[in-house]
Amino acid sequence: MSTIPSRSLVLYKGRPARVEQSGPRLLIRTAEGQQVKVRPKDVVLLHPGPVTALPADPPPDESLLREAWEVLQGETLPLSGLAELLFGAFTLQSAWATWQAVADGLYFTGTPEAVRARSSEEVDAERRAREARERQARAWADFLARAQADAVDPQADLGFLQDVIALARGQTDHSRVLRHLGRRETPENAHRLLLRWGVWTPRDNPYPYRENLPLAAPQVPLPPLPDESRRDLTHLPAFAIDDEGSRDPDDALSVEGRRLWVHVADVAALVPPDSPADEEARARGASLYLPEQIVPMLPEAARERLGLGLQPVSPALSIGLEIAADGTLSVVEVVPSWVRVTRLTYAQAEARWEQEEPLRALETLLTPFAQR
Repeated sequence: MSTIPSRSLVLYKGRPARVEQSGPRLLIRTAEGQQVKVRPKDVVLLHPGPVTALPADPPPDESLLREAWEVLQGETLPLSGLAELLFGAFTLQSAWATWQAVADGLYFTGTPEAVRARSSEEVDAERRAREARERQARAWADFLARAQADAVDPQADLGFLQDVIALARGQTDHSRVLRHLGRRETPENAHRLLLRWGVWTPRDNPYPYRENLPLAAPQVPLPPLPDESRRDLTHLPAFAIDDEGSRDPDDALSVEGRRLWVHVADVAALVPPDSPADEEARARGASLYLPEQIVPMLPEAARERLGLGLQPVSPALSIGLEIAADGTLSVVEVVPSWVRVTRLTYAQAEARWEQEEPLRALETLLTPFAQR
């Protein structure tokens, strides 16, 4: 049989309740006037009663609590003992008021059977924590006011904006900010707000994040160049002609009599099949060309070591094409090579086209193709 008597004061879900009927299942009446059947273990006895009306007394004031805490610091006693010290008697009202002070947790903590007076270090730490929470609450309220007025500070408010950014990038389905502003929590709405508030510019691109695409070059090792035989073509002037600002010179041209050499950066020299770099490149599928950046599928070191013209001499795969006067190809040769490459922009190449023999020879050799 339950040891909790009828008409006693119990704690149910943090609120006072009166036991209407005792037994294996208790019938209680909550502070809101509802009758609920519960198990004895679902409630905590605060006072044996008899309860005629649920108490509504507030907890004791700060000065009274502090005086009691200074006397009891570090000690443990039942709720009844603390109530008697605070109020002079253990009544329904004093039991509930005292329990509210214990539940508050600043000076006291524990259960009705064992209330412990916290140490001075614990109280100081709790005060600091509460002050920090109050500062955070004020800062949050101030931020919401700025957000509603479209006066967000992109730098000062960045901490509050993280869930908006995560939602815009598709990294979460929820945003506390959008919810409090009464807006639907969608990536599109988050993106619009970030643009409106000046947190993002039109160049900030959330779509790679939504698709979970890599936004950094692979961080995998590359082996040294293998010791293998290569044709030495460094005596031939070779030109890599690209757009201004191009960072990946991967092809170049040179002329040897009627032979046109097309040199291609020999990536396979550093990325053998099934190597870590090869597996990473296959997983990515391609370099990612975005409006705001290029994300290579190979480590940055591959570009530095293999880009034609980025080193004094570069390894290449060179294709030799014998071109007749009418433009027909009579011989095709593919060889691994060493080449010495000069990088030019299209404007530089055009300015030097008629002034330098290697470029004039290239124009002469390719003229039949331009006339087709």
